[in-house]
Amino acid sequence: MTEALLARWRRTLGAAHVLNGEDAEPYLLDHRGRYHGRALAVVFPDSTETVAQVVRDCVAQRLPMVPQGGNTGLVGGGIPDPRAPAVVINLRRCQRIRKLDPANNTLTLEAGCTLARAQQAAREIDRLYPLSLASEGSATIGGNLATNAGGTQVLRYGNTRELVLGLEVVTAQGDIWNGLRGLRKDNTGYDLKQLYIGSEGTLGIITAACLKLFAPTPTQHAALLAVPDMAGCIALLERLEQVFGPQLTAFEVMSAASLDVVRQSFPDLRPPLAQAPWQCLIEVSSALDPAQQGAALEAALATLLEQGRIQDAVIAQNVAEFERLWAIRESISDAQRKQGKNLKHDISLPRSEMVRFIEHCQQRLRERLPGLIFITFGHLGDGNLHYNLTRPAHLSEADFLAQQAALAEIVHDEVHAHQGSISAEHGIGQLKRDVLPRYKSDVELGLMKQIKQALDPLNLMNPGKVLP
Repeated sequence: MTEALLARWRRTLGAAHVLNGEDAEPYLLDHRGRYHGRALAVVFPDSTETVAQVVRDCVAQRLPMVPQGGNTGLVGGGIPDPRAPAVVINLRRCQRIRKLDPANNTLTLEAGCTLARAQQAAREIDRLYPLSLASEGSATIGGNLATNAGGTQVLRYGNTRELVLGLEVVTAQGDIWNGLRGLRKDNTGYDLKQLYIGSEGTLGIITAACLKLFAPTPTQHAALLAVPDMAGCIALLERLEQVFGPQLTAFEVMSAASLDVVRQSFPDLRPPLAQAPWQCLIEVSSALDPAQQGAALEAALATLLEQGRIQDAVIAQNVAEFERLWAIRESISDAQRKQGKNLKHDISLPRSEMVRFIEHCQQRLRERLPGLIFITFGHLGDGNLHYNLTRPAHLSEADFLAQQAALAEIVHDEVHAHQGSISAEHGIGQLKRDVLPRYKSDVELGLMKQIKQALDPLNLMNPGKVLP
């Protein structure tokens, strides 16, 4: 990179928005401290046009580019490769709300807006943007789109992919594609937006989106249920879907070990139920009268208790209790972090395979490393488990981490054998890039490579991510 190019960017973007050296360091380390990259510069364009100009400048000099949002990813997708320094293009300054359209139930906004801001913008016109993540205060819409984020309400509303009507994208050549159409039906050729959603910045840079909004669900109830085994959790989910239909907004599971970690790390968040092999956090949301919906939930849980489907239950009686139940679930990852390194696996499985997977995988892992602790929790409603492993007490952290590849291979092989996916909502990034060919067919990988070659023939967009 020439000093002339840096100087030009400082003139057009402002000196404070072009970083290199020590000033760039916070943007070169992922928040888990796992990946540390190198950058020729970190730049902060403030519009789609300036993003496009930076991309054209990089193409002219054959400089690799790494799009970055809130840097909350878990697979190293927004961190440059330390072997090939790149230009990090951070979109946090592109954060305008472009259009609120209550008649069409859409919100058009720029990629640097945080998820929390998108949710607030929807509330301002009495609408709901339902994507919900623990990191919503810092995760950006562009990052949500690039990774096809999931979260806690996929059961009712779907992944990010299903919440998008249109995109604006800066291509790998620096052209601007404006596909911000708020249409729910548009059969005029290839659905280009779906190529960019979930592509982790390897095909282009998403700069804006037109998102679906929904009628608000002002009446919300949450309950925590004790269940004897995973088979019981699956049966409970099926039953609650029959009773509540689309009013069942979330269905989360937490193993006993997961809740033990929360008790140890956050004593003020002690779960209100006695220990049980599994606990399920459910949320029912609608526009019904609160008393009517609350009575329906109480009646349903009373029947489940009588039938022996659940061992115990508690219903949140007010907003504070509602938020406390969700805080317990959302604190599991932080609680694990406080207790040291652990091996995370973000996986999805058909519900019909969940019990067999857990049985087979735990048996193989225990044979490989006796004393392993399984921290299993996640979004059972959409088949997504966070299947994390904590080191046995007798093993040092270094010795435990040395077995990461072997343990991950067992988990991923079992996931694959049970018709699942090795990445449910976090993406591939750097973390799973090199193992992806083990689980993708040659045909599937070949098609992915052809798309990459067609849209980014110079391989300058986030190289070294997703594809080996």
